[in-house]
Amino acid sequence: MKQHFVLAVLAGSLLIAVEAPGRAQAGRAFTIDFTTQEFAARRAKIYDAIGTDAVALMQGLPAVHSSAVFRQSNEFYYVTGVVAPQALVLMDGAARRTILYLPKQNTQRAATEGDVMSSDDPAKTASVTGVDEVKSPDQLLPDLQARTAAKAIYVPYAPTEGSSESPDGARRRTQDAAADPWDGRISRENQLRELLKTRASGLEQRDLSPILNGMRALKSPAEIAIVNRATKIGGEAILEAMRSTAPGLTEQELDAVAQFVFVRHGAQGEAYRAIVASGPVAMNAHHRAGPKVMADGELVLMDYCPDLGYYRCDVTRQWPVNGKFSPVQRELYGFYLGVYEAVLYSIKPNITAQEVLKAALPKMDKILAETKFSKPLYENAARQFVERYRRSANAEVTTGRGANLGHAVGMATHDFGGGSGMMRPGLVFTIEPEFRIPEEQIFIRLEDMIVITGTGVQITSDFVPRSMAAVEKTIAEPGMLQRYPK
Repeated sequence: MKQHFVLAVLAGSLLIAVEAPGRAQAGRAFTIDFTTQEFAARRAKIYDAIGTDAVALMQGLPAVHSSAVFRQSNEFYYVTGVVAPQALVLMDGAARRTILYLPKQNTQRAATEGDVMSSDDPAKTASVTGVDEVKSPDQLLPDLQARTAAKAIYVPYAPTEGSSESPDGARRRTQDAAADPWDGRISRENQLRELLKTRASGLEQRDLSPILNGMRALKSPAEIAIVNRATKIGGEAILEAMRSTAPGLTEQELDAVAQFVFVRHGAQGEAYRAIVASGPVAMNAHHRAGPKVMADGELVLMDYCPDLGYYRCDVTRQWPVNGKFSPVQRELYGFYLGVYEAVLYSIKPNITAQEVLKAALPKMDKILAETKFSKPLYENAARQFVERYRRSANAEVTTGRGANLGHAVGMATHDFGGGSGMMRPGLVFTIEPEFRIPEEQIFIRLEDMIVITGTGVQITSDFVPRSMAAVEKTIAEPGMLQRYPK
């Protein structure tokens, strides 16, 4: 029975398991998702940006307790690919050389937890990581003091992004701690800057974060390949959640199904805590999966993706708990889907977000005119929904700011780049417009992953059904939770 169950659940996902190579996971000190040349090219861009009279210093995350799995910060991983705690990296703009600083091996920990990348064998570690030199952290200060020609030191001012965290979340976390009258601690980034004020007082401090953020805005082919694999896994998880949905189940049970699919295909965690929201609670855009029981007649929204090799996706679908859209749900979801896809399929490379919306507006107006609404309240909400797009399409003229189709996705779920301005090759972003009717606690939202290439647009989550017929067909298929009841 168990063997048949596993085969049935994984049948639709087998291609992912076969295609996906090894991950950069806990226990692996250096990634195999990228070549050392890719990291060297990123560091070369940093050399160019800081100039010949400066150095750049970055600090990895600290060690974790013995039962936790270490995950490197996004920023440090982006520049080095090194997944080891208490690491530092120094990039010299004049010499165009990189030194990686790693603690010595703790033999007692290694005996129980396994080896961690260290400075015990500098030549070997330098060869594996592609840096120019490897030293222990106590050699950093003499190295800074020896660089007499350097006038400035670039360090990230922005809070580091950890597990399941985006830049906005990292800022919120550090700001909340600083504002707490019974906490008040400064961030680890500010602590490093304070130490540098006394230990390297001759160097002017400058912010490295804008340089890193600008680099992350356009993704390389290797980055896009990982994002696309994450999207396949995230989409498969949502498909399995659709199949498993039934009245009487809880939101967190769909979360559990998705986590199984993530781990089965090599994810190192979740891109963000699962949003599974049924019925009226969907009005809270970031409602997290919990013990709420999903009721017959409700729609359930699922927004969930994995963290795969330090890269994310962001996909949302919404479907009826009982497997069939009601007449009102068909009316409103059908209108929303038409408008949504009018925008989605108007996106093209080398045009602006404004031009995308202007191309989509006639399609929206046609859908609005052809939809028969059962209540004036619904029609008014639909007209306002389209008018918001119309105002956004004309925003550049009226405000000078321009339109924004959605948010960027990459190492963070809310990454750098985004769906505004020119649709440049290398941009990876989502659209996720919200259709709200607060008077009746109705909320509808979808979200898809979009990659701009040199020749077109890839909607990498397009395989996850959106049409009502395809959604209902998927829900009718056997689900994991039904095969494995409580």
